[in-house]
Amino acid sequence: MRIPPRITRIGAAGALASALLIGGTAVAAPPAVATAHPATTHASTAYATTAHTTTADTTTAHAATAHSATLRPATVRVTAVGHICYAKLPSQAHDTLKLIEKGGPYPYPQDGTVFDNREGILPDQDSGYYHEYTVETPGSPDRGARRIVTGEKNNEDYYTADHYESFDLIDRSC
Repeated sequence: MRIPPRITRIGAAGALASALLIGGTAVAAPPAVATAHPATTHASTAYATTAHTTTADTTTAHAATAHSATLRPATVRVTAVGHICYAKLPSQAHDTLKLIEKGGPYPYPQDGTVFDNREGILPDQDSGYYHEYTVETPGSPDRGARRIVTGEKNNEDYYTADHYESFDLIDRSC
C-alpha cells in the first residue's frame, strides 16, 4: 500500500509536536520522499524525534520513562508545477497537441483516458477533469515516459517527460 507523502509529513509533524509540547515519547518513521523535477524542488529539513527508553520491569513496557531524545534530520521535498515554452517542447509534443486539437485519431488506445492525478502534483480537481495523451519517444519500444495531460480549461496543457514525476504548464505565448 502506498501512503501519500502529505499524510506521512502530517504524521511526522504530529510526533514531533507530541514530543515537544507534551513531553511524551514520540517515534517518527522517516518520511516518504517524493522524487521531483530538479528545477521545481524545494528542500527543507525537518527533525524527527527518536526517544530512548528504559523500564524497571520488562513486563510493564507502558511504564517506560524517557531518558534522552535524539534529533535526526529528515529531508522533505515539495514539488510544484513548472512552466515550459511551447517552442521548447520536442516536435513530437507539438504533434500530440495538434492531434488533441483535432480530436484524434490517437496512436494508442490509452490516449484520451482520464488521468487521476494520483501523484497529487497537479492542482486538485474532480475526477475526470484531466486526460492524458502519449508523446511519441523516438526509439522507444513502448509508449515511453512522455505525456501531455490536459485540463478542462482552454490551453491548460501540462507536459511531463518523466512519467508524472514532474509537470510543466505549456506556455503558448512564447
